[in-house]
Amino acid sequence: MSQNSEQGAGSLKVFDERFMRFALCQARRGLGMTSPNPAVGAIIVSQGQIVASGFHERAGEPHAEINALSKRSSLEQAKGATLYVTLEPCSTHGRTPPCTEAIIRAGLSRVVIGSIDPNPRHSGRGVEVLRQAGLEVVVGILESECANLNVGFNKWITTRTPWVIAKVAETLDGRISRPPGEARQLSNRRSQRLTHYLRSTVDAILVGGETVRTDDPQLTIRFVHAQSQPWRAIVTRSGAIPSQAKLLTDRFADRTLIYRDQSWREIFADLGDRGVTRLLVEGGGQILGDLLDKREIDEIWCFLTPYLAGGDKPSFAGAGIGRYEEAIAMETIRYKQIGSDLLVRGRVRR
Repeated sequence: MSQNSEQGAGSLKVFDERFMRFALCQARRGLGMTSPNPAVGAIIVSQGQIVASGFHERAGEPHAEINALSKRSSLEQAKGATLYVTLEPCSTHGRTPPCTEAIIRAGLSRVVIGSIDPNPRHSGRGVEVLRQAGLEVVVGILESECANLNVGFNKWITTRTPWVIAKVAETLDGRISRPPGEARQLSNRRSQRLTHYLRSTVDAILVGGETVRTDDPQLTIRFVHAQSQPWRAIVTRSGAIPSQAKLLTDRFADRTLIYRDQSWREIFADLGDRGVTRLLVEGGGQILGDLLDKREIDEIWCFLTPYLAGGDKPSFAGAGIGRYEEAIAMETIRYKQIGSDLLVRGRVRR
C-alpha cells in the first residue's frame, strides 16, 4: 500500500469513528428500555452530513436501522449513502423482519458496524448477507465502546443470566451506614442523581431483606427521565418483610419480586427468564459480601465519601479472602470526582 493510500485509509477511519460516536449517542438512549434486546443506534450519512438517525426504543418495535431509514426526508437520501450502526444488523425473522433486507432495498452503498452480534445463531451472518448483496461492509469501528454498551445483553444471550452491577456508597473506612435516626444517604446530591441515572439503565434493582427492614427503600427512578420502572427484587432468608414496606405498597408493587431462601443461581435464572440483562445490587453489606465470595459480581460502582465512621457495617461483608493473591482484581477502572465524593467504577477481571 502506498503512503497516500495509507493516509487515505487513516483519514477514512477517523471519519468513520467520528460518525460511530454519533451512533453510540443514539444507542445510549435505549439503555434500560430494550431488554432483552440490545441497545443499538444508527445514523445515515450522505456527502459527509447526517441525514437521519434512530435507535432501538423497545423490544418488539422497529430496530435502530429501520427507525433511521424511516426518518429520511426522501427515499433518495439513502441512495449511495453510508449507514453507521453500533451492532451488526439482524438477518433473520424475529418479532420484526430482517434489517438486512431493508438496508439492501434502501440502496445504501456502505455499512459501518461497531461490533458483531454475540448471539451464536446470528454472529457474522448479517455481514455476509450485506456483502453478498454488493455492499461495502466495514466491521470493528469503536468495537470496544460498542460492545461495552451491551455487556448485559452479551452475557444474557450466552448464559441467560444478567450482568451484575454492585453499587455502594461508603465512607473512607469502608462503612455504609449512619447512626440510627439519621438520614440514610452517605453520598452527596450529585452522586445520588448519578445513581438514579444508573438505575434507569438497568432492568432490575436488588436489595436484601435487612435493607428493606432498616431503610424501607423505594428503589424507584427519580431526578432523571425514565420510561419504565425496573423490577425490584428482595432477597431474604427469613421472609420477614414488613407488610407496609414501600416496595409492597406503592404504585409499583406489581414490579416487586421476593426470593426467599433461594440460591443465586436460581435467582439469576429467574431474572434472566424475565428478560433482565442488567441487574443493579444496592446492598446491604451481607448481600454484597456473599456475591463477592461467590464471584458473582461483574461490575462495581463505588462512591467514596470523605468521612470516617468505624463500626461493624462494612460495605462488603461475607467470608472474605484467605490470601491477598485471592483478592478480586478490577480492570477498565475509571475515577470521577463528584463534588466531595469520588466515584470509582470498573469491571471484575475474569
